[in-house]
Amino acid sequence: MQLHGFKLEDALAVLARTPASLQALLAGLPDGWVRSTEGEGTWSPYDVIGHLIHGERTDWMPRVRHILAGETRPFDPFDRTAQFAESQGRSLEDLLATFADLRRDSLAALAGLHLTEGDLGRTGLHPALGEVTLRQLLATWVVHDLDHVGQIARTMAKAYAAEVGPWSAYLSILRDRQRNRG
Repeated sequence: MQLHGFKLEDALAVLARTPASLQALLAGLPDGWVRSTEGEGTWSPYDVIGHLIHGERTDWMPRVRHILAGETRPFDPFDRTAQFAESQGRSLEDLLATFADLRRDSLAALAGLHLTEGDLGRTGLHPALGEVTLRQLLATWVVHDLDHVGQIARTMAKAYAAEVGPWSAYLSILRDRQRNRG
């Protein structure tokens, strides 16, 4: 089955699974796996979990509420690197548990809104992108999760890039992402 178009229940199914997926992938691994990066200026899996926490606190649900309140001012800007200060000194297990708790609270709050098709068409103002719909915001939340799950997997795979030898020709995850030229 191929999905066609945004469906709230499908989006919620992915959003609900992200914390458990990341817990299963990362919990208990040695620091070498969770603190490695793809190089200078890139994020480790640990950094990504901190980023997801910051998004739960300051981005997704605050923007949902902003749209539903009919705010005409732009969304508050999002600090994409706040995790570097906010996560300092915390264990990965603590970050994973915090993310799971925050996501559970976000999804409960979202369910409590009883969103209608009309609500999904309501608009807000992104500070860089301009007018966006609630549907677009929620779809972006899902894709943002999936993007970071992929980023974590790619970062971890690259830790063994030199070890796979000639098989690297068959492992697309080891190649750097290409920028969209469109």
